[in-house]
Amino acid sequence: MFAVLKTGGKQYKVQAGDVLRVEKLNASAGETVQFNDILMVGSALGAPLVEGACVQAEVIDQIKADKVLTYVKRRRKHSSQRTRGHRQQLTLVRVTDVLDKGADKTGVKTAVGARSKDEAPAGKPEAKAKKPAKDAAEA
Repeated sequence: MFAVLKTGGKQYKVQAGDVLRVEKLNASAGETVQFNDILMVGSALGAPLVEGACVQAEVIDQIKADKVLTYVKRRRKHSSQRTRGHRQQLTLVRVTDVLDKGADKTGVKTAVGARSKDEAPAGKPEAKAKKPAKDAAEA
């Protein structure tokens, strides 16, 4: 059985045994992660996600992608030539299981991109309460 999952802003068609290079996840080698953003399992199509479906994977290693070189040159301005490189950080995972039901009962650590509705984003602090404005009558 295959599934289409979404992580790191990309979609992957996977089945048990596949090895993927996904955007960096907050997990170390040997841990098991679970992807809950499943768009399709077999012939079951989600609207937008399939309820109760998940893909479990084992983290193999944290790696870096090949260097991507960008070269900037503007005509007749020789001082503007510049080469810059970038190596994207990736996580290498092996898909172990595709579940179409029972994702909530597994007890496996979910991938960083997937979080519950009640959970606040990791990078943003909670909003502070605003002080009430002074009324014009008091002044």
